Amino acid sequence: MLVVEGQQVKAGDLLLKIKPDIYQAQLSRADAALNSALAQSANSSARLTQAKAQFINAEKVFNRQQELVKQKAISQADFDQATQTYEVAKAEVVAAEQAAKSAEYTIRSSQASKKEAADQLNRTMIYAPKGGTISNLSVEQGERVVGTAQMTGTEMMRISDMNEMEVHVDVNENDIIRVKLGDTALVEVDSYLNRKFKGIVTEIGNAATSTTAAASTDQVINFKVKISILKISYSDLTQGKPASYSPFRPGMSASVEIQTKTVTSGLAIPIEAVTTRTDSASSKVKYGKKALSKEEKEEKEFECVFVLQKGKAVIRPVKTGIQDNKNIEIISGINKGEEVITGPYSAVSRGLKNNLTVTKVDKDQLFEEGKGKAEE
Repeated sequence: MLVVEGQQVKAGDLLLKIKPDIYQAQLSRADAALNSALAQSANSSARLTQAKAQFINAEKVFNRQQELVKQKAISQADFDQATQTYEVAKAEVVAAEQAAKSAEYTIRSSQASKKEAADQLNRTMIYAPKGGTISNLSVEQGERVVGTAQMTGTEMMRISDMNEMEVHVDVNENDIIRVKLGDTALVEVDSYLNRKFKGIVTEIGNAATSTTAAASTDQVINFKVKISILKISYSDLTQGKPASYSPFRPGMSASVEIQTKTVTSGLAIPIEAVTTRTDSASSKVKYGKKALSKEEKEEKEFECVFVLQKGKAVIRPVKTGIQDNKNIEIISGINKGEEVITGPYSAVSRGLKNNLTVTKVDKDQLFEEGKGKAEE
């Protein structure tokens, strides 16, 4: 082991060595097999030369015997013997040629085996594929590691580029359709309270991941989204620090607010001030009817807010736009400067009624006895 956790390394630095005994033996066997194949190839070439020489001699004898048999100077038996010798010599040349080709293929196979063995031996020297920080060291000197093609390899260490930090978040299936590459994101890291860092959406997962929600059997479908944190948003934390310093560490917890749409000038109110109504008294304000049936109530449900006028809560149907975790945009229904009633969710969503008398109190008095309750 040539490195320790937290050490800075550059691309190409030697990190560790794996005991090479087995791989050196494999390379020696592969080298011996290659030498044997080379010797066999040389032998096959010599046999081919010998077969060609014998074929040339047999061909000459055959030609002479062919002329003599025409002149009836030799018997037919002698000519048949010369013909057989000629054909055998011809076949031996073909066999020797094929043996020479086979020896060439054996050499190529042995060369490939030696190259593979040499490559495996070279892999016992582990070099850094990129520069960065040793963020996790999983093994110690003397431990056994696995690295075969049939089994999952042993993770020995991780090299992290701390200058390029990403946040991996889960986005619900209802929200993922609004997320786009390049969207701005505000990142809150648990280690840095009351501070938000800026980021950019760099990758959106295509495959869903499902988990079972706590205290429920329902499956929650999420998509992985990667967000790159912009260096400029934390440049003050790196001033006076080494170039390799990063205020973040792999594995830190963070939450992200992705800005899928932005309105630069608009009217916004606290999100808890907006509610819905379907009762006949409220419906009359918007639809001009004294009473609605149950079916009409379901169809005529509308968003509204309550505005404080002369000590009374006056219902106002509104049209809403984009929203975040705290505020919601009002497109129409109220004007700038009007006092919108907000408070506990139960009071706004169920307690408030049109023309109900209300009392305005400070936020810290809202939950005192007798406060936060509507009065006729």
